Formats: sequence, structure tokens, C-alpha cells
Amino acid sequence: MLLDFFPSRTLTWYLAKTFVTRILAVLVMLVLVLMMLDLLSNTGDILAHPGNGQADLLRYASLRVPQLIARFLPYSVLLATIITLATFNQNSEVVAMKAAGLSAHQILAPLMLTALLISAVSFVFNERVVTRATSSLKAWEAADYGPIPDDPTLRSNIYLNDGNDVMLASSVGGTGASTVLRGVTFYQRDDEGMIVRQYRAPVARWADPGWSLEDAQIFDVGSAETAEAEAPIVVGPGITIEQIELRRVDPDAEPLGQLARSIEALDAAGRRTDELKAKWWHKISGPLSAVLMPLLGAVAGFGLARSGHLFARAVIGMALGFAYFVVDNAALAMGSFGGYPPLLAAWAPFVLFFLVGETVLVRTEE
Repeated sequence: MLLDFFPSRTLTWYLAKTFVTRILAVLVMLVLVLMMLDLLSNTGDILAHPGNGQADLLRYASLRVPQLIARFLPYSVLLATIITLATFNQNSEVVAMKAAGLSAHQILAPLMLTALLISAVSFVFNERVVTRATSSLKAWEAADYGPIPDDPTLRSNIYLNDGNDVMLASSVGGTGASTVLRGVTFYQRDDEGMIVRQYRAPVARWADPGWSLEDAQIFDVGSAETAEAEAPIVVGPGITIEQIELRRVDPDAEPLGQLARSIEALDAAGRRTDELKAKWWHKISGPLSAVLMPLLGAVAGFGLARSGHLFARAVIGMALGFAYFVVDNAALAMGSFGGYPPLLAAWAPFVLFFLVGETVLVRTEE
């Protein structure tokens, strides 16, 4: 038997089935539209590499779609909540359920249970599919959509400091003394932080100490002249292999367990890990945000449809849901910069909007 908090088995199944159908429909619509827009902006870059064709566009789509699903699934739950409850309200189904003695919380219970199951599926999907797709896509983008080196240690977009000097690398592969940086840009700066000279090289190798730039181009800011280096140039003597290893941590491309081990290693090395810890907690709170959406969008399903306020209620529900995502992103950014503790940055928006949703529901319907 179901708990008394839920309506009858038949009604629970009807509400859950209708809700899931709307979620899938909205999610497919959003992903298809966003994927087409994404392809419009990136097709030129993909096909610019010699030999790339339709198969590579399909490959890009297969790697990008999991990211879009993970990002917009909570939005889909929100929109599906508003569509489902607004339809029930307009067809007087909410009135019928209330006349049968159901409270607003009992009407929402099947939807929230369904959202909880979707959150669990989303968490597993993120851990098993999205992290791998993100890692592969970043490595492919770092290779300018060309062949990806067969290197499991490959990472992309590395940023390093050597005093005032800065070195950027589009990708890094290998371990220890065999570490290789690709797509390297090195900025030599003076004591005031102004760029004096810029070095660009396709490859940089460990020179113990420093990094040897091969086939480098040198741009002198003072004379505004560019020259080709006749021999390898060693830069960044203060940038060690250990720094490279620590910079390789990508929270979006690592599952929960692997990210926890990376954080432990960085803590042991005395590095700042607030951003990674906030991302670690957000890997749990992010998928769980789907549970909030029926509560925040519930305002669209109650009240008399004949009063003419149904559209206004739908807009309020949508505004509450999107406000959550704005606050969530802002809190995560503050946690990354050390403004909030990582735990607070990941969970404060969830708790805040849960209380807001409950307050709105109780004050208006209960």
C-alpha cells in the first residue's frame, strides 16, 4: 500500500506518467534546438580540419548531447511541471482532486517522487556518461578537432604562473620528464605586470628546469616585431612538473570518487581547493535540484483557472525556477573565489528555494 501522503495508486501512476511524458518531450525539444544552434556555431571549426566530414559532425553531436541533457534536465522538469499543472488546472482536474480531499502537497507528492527518481538517474548519467563525454570533447577541441593523441593523461587548457610570467597550453600529455605541452603561449612580463614579450610554440618539453619551446615565434611588444627563433628557447624555470600535475584536475571531467582523490592530493600539496570542493558538492546538489522544480512550479497549478490569473501564476512559477538557477550559479561562483564555504555554496540555494517554495505553497494553497 502507498503511504497516506500519496493519493490512490491509480492517481499516483496517472500523475507520474503524465509528468514523465512532459519532461521527456520538453527535454527532447530543448536538446534538439540547442544542438542545432551549437552545430551552426561550431561546424565551420570542425570541418576546417582536413579530412573531417559528416561523421565528425555526428561525433561532435554525440559528445555534446550528454552535456546538454545534464545541463537542461532541471529546466525540463521545471517547464514540464508548469505545463502539467497548468493543464490539470485548466481542465478542472486539480479542482476534482481537491474535492476528493487531497491537499496541495498530496497532489505534488507523485511529481516530487518522480523528480527524485529522475535526479538519481541524472546523477548516474552524469557520473558514467557526461564526465567521459566532457573529457573526450575537451581533448578533441584542444586538438582543433583533429586526431587525439592516444594518451589517457591528456588534459586541456592549462594555465600556469612563474612569478609575473604566465604560460598557457591548449593541452598537456605524458607524465614525469616525458610531459609535453602543446599549443603553448608564454607571456614575459615586467615588475609592473606589463607584457614585454610573447612566445608562441606548437610544442614545449621539460628542460629541467624550465620548458623548451620548439619552433617558437617571438613577438616583442616594444618594437611590435615578430621573429622566428632559430633554436629552442627555455622559458618558465619556476614552472615544475608537479605544478603541471596539480593543474590537470578538471572537475567536470572527473567522477565523484576520482575528484575526491584529486582534492586530497591537492590538499596534501598545500594547494587551494575551495573551487574543486564546491564542484564536488555540486555534483550531488545539481542533479537533486530537479526535486525542487515541482515545488517551485506548483504555483501554476493552483488557483481558479477562470479567474484569469493562470498565465500570471505560470510566469511566477517559471520566475521562481529560473531565479534558483541564477542564485545557484552565483553561489557556485562565490564558492570558487572563496567568498562562500564550498558546502554552503553548493547547498544554500537548494535549502533557500525549498523554503521559498514551501512558503509560497502553504500561504497560497494550504
